[in-house]
Amino acid sequence: MKRNAVLTSTDANVLDWLGTLQARALKGAHSEPPQRRARWVAAVIGISLSIVPSPISQGSIRPIENVHQLADRLLTEKQESCHDIIAFKESSNNRYAVNGSHHGYYQGRSAYLKGKPDDVQFYWYYHYVAYRYGITEYDEPNYCKALHHLRVKGWQ
Repeated sequence: MKRNAVLTSTDANVLDWLGTLQARALKGAHSEPPQRRARWVAAVIGISLSIVPSPISQGSIRPIENVHQLADRLLTEKQESCHDIIAFKESSNNRYAVNGSHHGYYQGRSAYLKGKPDDVQFYWYYHYVAYRYGITEYDEPNYCKALHHLRVKGWQ
């Protein structure tokens, strides 16, 4: 059975009220002369183009040269020192170092590291150390704990 929808007087009044508001809004939008709107648009564009960006919003385009620069930027001095000792002892700071199935700065046992750029090797080891040796109170991997482990094992 099909029902016909009936508009109540309340529904009709709401629809009329909405329609009246819409009509008023559209009417007001066209009451301003086009030249005046063009001046406002030109002023807004001019102001936005004259705003000088702050130096903070500009990034550096200089590439990272080695893992030590990354460590300097991301680690505290203590962890950076331990990191640098590990990188030197493992590979003599040679990104292409290979010892059997171990590759790169940190001599990670992963063929993935073979010939990878410095930042890839750094972040691979960063996550490895964080997972295996935990993080410090400053939310960084504990490279000193990793260095201690390497020394206890006699690998350093």
